[in-house]
Parts: sequence; structure tokens; C-alpha cells
Amino acid sequence: MIKKIDWYIIKKFISTTLFMVLMFSVIAMVIDASEKTDDFVKSGLSTYRIFTDYFAGFVPFIISMIFPLMTFIAVIFFTSKMSGRSEIVAILSGGVPFNRFLRPYFIAAFIMGGIFWYATQYLIPKANVIRGNFQAKYIDSKSSYEIGQFYGKGSNFYIRIDSNTFAGLRNYDTGSRAATSGFFLHRIEKNKVVYNLRADYLKWDTAKKGWKLENAVERKINGLQETVRVIPQMDIKLNAKPGEIRPDKYLKDKMTTPELKTFIQAEELRGSEGLNDYKVERYRRDANPFSLFILTMIGAVLGSRKTRGGSGLHLAMGFVMAALFVVMDKFSLSFSTKGDFPPALAAWMPNIIFTVVAVWLYRTSPK
Repeated sequence: MIKKIDWYIIKKFISTTLFMVLMFSVIAMVIDASEKTDDFVKSGLSTYRIFTDYFAGFVPFIISMIFPLMTFIAVIFFTSKMSGRSEIVAILSGGVPFNRFLRPYFIAAFIMGGIFWYATQYLIPKANVIRGNFQAKYIDSKSSYEIGQFYGKGSNFYIRIDSNTFAGLRNYDTGSRAATSGFFLHRIEKNKVVYNLRADYLKWDTAKKGWKLENAVERKINGLQETVRVIPQMDIKLNAKPGEIRPDKYLKDKMTTPELKTFIQAEELRGSEGLNDYKVERYRRDANPFSLFILTMIGAVLGSRKTRGGSGLHLAMGFVMAALFVVMDKFSLSFSTKGDFPPALAAWMPNIIFTVVAVWLYRTSPK
């Protein structure tokens, strides 16, 4: 049963967290606007368009990044204030067990974490579409990005069609959707080329929704036997659409979780490599909301200790632990995307380590 003291703590939890998130979001907007002032002026857009076409997506993106940490700081802040006014001492002296004292914290964390989980799965990706499109059009100086199976240098791109088939596009232009300096495709079996296709020209056929080759030469190789065929025009399936040849580097942020799962499965069937970045993003969308429970427990335990330093000392400890959490998260992400660290473990590693810290702090805290 939720009592009056529980409602008091829950209201303090939610209101303080929302205030912290709002305050730091405004600060982030001001800093970001000052850095991009020249880009905004060059875009020629009105102030209203900049807010609707950029900041409407930027603010949810920033909130998704800072929400767990701001929750942590908020819990430490209002709990240390309660401790400084001897409210926690009065609660525990009245016979309330420490476990019972923590119950409203977890109720509030469940409410905030549930909302945050839903937002990260469905709402924030839609906001990232607004932010990403604006960034790519008006701010990013270069528009060619790499993704998974695509490796490009300049306007030349190399595509992995499946686990045994590779293709290359020379001088590919995204506007005309054509490779004007040639195209080639190799199929390899048992470390030997069994099929080779070359063409002078490759273009996307908007009517047929497929790729068309011109002046193609097809070679089929079977041991010492080779069959050569010249084809003036032919249709070819590349299992890749024009927009995917030079894809958006914000793609993983723009997709909702169901879309991200489908994308990962499709790329794995295609034999693509370098998908750890997408897998980490997928697992982090579950790990980040769960971190609210861990950070809430740590914040409540730290803030409930009455010290001579007061809330200032508690906040200092909170900022140090928040910095450690961020550093650990970045390190695990780098090890996964640049190395062979499992994506699921990389996403959950900070939570695992800080769970151990939370249990240790709970057991050593005065009750």
C-alpha cells in the first residue's frame, strides 16, 4: 500500500528529475546553437524552421542521452536534502526498514523507466529522423557515409551481395543513380572465381524498380572451361536500392526497434559485416532504461547518508560516478564496434558493473 510518505518521495523524484532534464536540455540547446550559428545562417531558414526542422529532433536526442544520468543526479540531490533536514533519520527511527524506505524510489523508477523505454524504442527514433535529415542537408560537409557492407572511396563503392558474391560500382552518382565508369560482379566458390560480370554502365530503372546494365560481358568459369557472352542490355538484382549505396550515417538512430531488428536480420542473411554498431544500439535501447533502477538505488543509498559535507559532497560523488558510468559505456562501445567484444555484453557491461557497486553500497550503508 502506498502511503503519504511514499507519494512525497515519488513526487520529489519525478519533479526533480524533470527539472534536471529540462535545465540540461536548455543548456545543451544553447551550446549547440552557438556552435552551429554559421550553419543556420547559411541554410537560409527562418528561426521557426530551424526549431521545427532541427531542434524538434535534437531535444529528444539529447534527453535520451542524459536521462539516466540526470535521474541519478536528481535522486542524489533531493535525497541528500531530505537527509540534511533529518527526514530520513525520522523515517528510519519510526521503525521503517531501509528496504521499505527504498520502495517509492523503485516505484518512481519503474514509471520513469517504462516511459523512457517506450520512447527509446519508438518515439526518439522518429525525432532522430528530423535531426538526421537536417544534419545531413545543412550541416555535414560531406554526404558520403559508410555502412556495414559498403566500402567507398570518393564515388567508387564495393557491395557484398551475399556471402560469396561481390560487386563494385565506379563513379557512382547518387543524383542520376548510375555508375558511369563501369560495374563488375564476382561470385566465388571454394576460393575460385566461378562467375564474372562486367559492364560499361549501370543505372537504376525507376519503371521496373531494378538495376539495368549496358554493354555487359558475362563469363562463367568451370575449371578450364569458360563461357563468354556479350549482352547489350540486361537486368540485374543487386539486393540493394539506390539509397543504400550511399546510406545515411544516422540510420541506426532513425529506425524504430522493430525496424532495427529487421534490418539486422536482413543484413546478416546477406552476409554483411560490421553490424556491431547496429547490434549495440539495439541492446542499449533495453539496457539504458534498466540503468535507471541501478542508478536510482545508488543515488538513494548515497544521498541517505548524512555527512558533514551535506548535499554538496553527495552531488560531487554523484558527478564522479556519473562520469565513470559514461566512460565505461564509451569504452565498451568502442571495444564492440572496433573489436570482437560481444554487442550484448558491451551494451549491458556498465549496468552489470554498477549493479555490483549498488549491492556493495547497500550492504555497507547505515540502516
